[in-house]
Amino acid sequence: MFPKIKKIKNQVYLDYAAATPLDPAVAKAMRPFLTSEFGNPSSLYKQGMEARTAVEKSRKTIAGLIGARVSEIVFTAGGTESCNLAILGIARQMTLDKKIYKRGSKRPHIITAAIEHHAVLHPVESLRQEGFAVTVLEVGAEGKINPDNVINAIREDTFLVSIMYANNEIGTVQPIAEIGKKLLKANQARARKRLAPVVFHTDACQAAGTLDINVQRLNVDMMSVNGSKIYGPKQTGFLFVRTGLYIKPLIYGGGQERNLRSGTENVPGIVGLAKALELAEELRNKEINRLGRLQQYLIREVKRIPGVTLNGPEPGASSQYLVRLPNNINIAIADVEGETLMLYLDSYGIAVSTGSACTTGMADPSHVLLALGLNPKQAKSSIRMTTGRYTTKQQ
Repeated sequence: MFPKIKKIKNQVYLDYAAATPLDPAVAKAMRPFLTSEFGNPSSLYKQGMEARTAVEKSRKTIAGLIGARVSEIVFTAGGTESCNLAILGIARQMTLDKKIYKRGSKRPHIITAAIEHHAVLHPVESLRQEGFAVTVLEVGAEGKINPDNVINAIREDTFLVSIMYANNEIGTVQPIAEIGKKLLKANQARARKRLAPVVFHTDACQAAGTLDINVQRLNVDMMSVNGSKIYGPKQTGFLFVRTGLYIKPLIYGGGQERNLRSGTENVPGIVGLAKALELAEELRNKEINRLGRLQQYLIREVKRIPGVTLNGPEPGASSQYLVRLPNNINIAIADVEGETLMLYLDSYGIAVSTGSACTTGMADPSHVLLALGLNPKQAKSSIRMTTGRYTTKQQ
């Protein structure tokens, strides 16, 4: 039985990893394209050309922010679609490339990690069911991937590595740039053997706005980002696809987005996405430090409660090298069911979650927490609190 606590008049929102509010500046940038400037970007008259100009301006903004070419940005309807397009798109392309895959031979090999978001794990599993070979790398108690384990898992028939940049449940930051460097070296050795290069994809949906997402420094071939995690509109996102890499589309139709994502472009959403990413990059360093201080304070105070343990890595003291996202706190509370606690806190105006928003409400314990070594009871006794741009110490 929970003790009675004083009700809070204003809601305390601690689930920024699930969704962020739309920034007022983003809403302002989107507004004309929701009302007067409603043209179809594929139309050749004035309204259409204005819409096309807005889309291409947004593409240029995003490309500049991540160190990519304008032609390497493909707009999608969010992080899930971006991850699916990357994984299934390269897999479909591989099976069509006669130099790499001869029809009737064994399907090629994919490497991923046990704590990936289901937007990665489920398309990979669908490929496994089609006959593709899959290696799922295990993680330790902090959820960290050892770059050498990635390289050691590569086989002659490996064509894809997909490792998320920052985990949505426990905030663990993976050494993506280091993995990318090692893959570059491995691909040089493969080229000498006339083997196809291994493509490197990262799900950076939780990383954007906090971590460096420059694709040149990360050494990635594909990167997925969405808008709803960076104070932009929901159902917006993009996939970075490096020049020279060919993937097959998932959606066919009018051939928009270089034939990779057919359908009339979501002009207001694309404009809002670009503005949100621009603002996130401007505020990034300031927010890292502010959220880091809130994180340390909240963890310290919550640990005063008997039976509380922190899931995932202890936050680092320096913002120069983050081992955990500075807005993420995931705790297990002995003998307390996380979902019950979440609903109890909600009745008092405090919004937390029990893990990924995509799986909250499911009976199964978090696959991420199980991968850390927690037993099902411990995993079900956990809640996640994530702070954001509008979180205060008073809250």
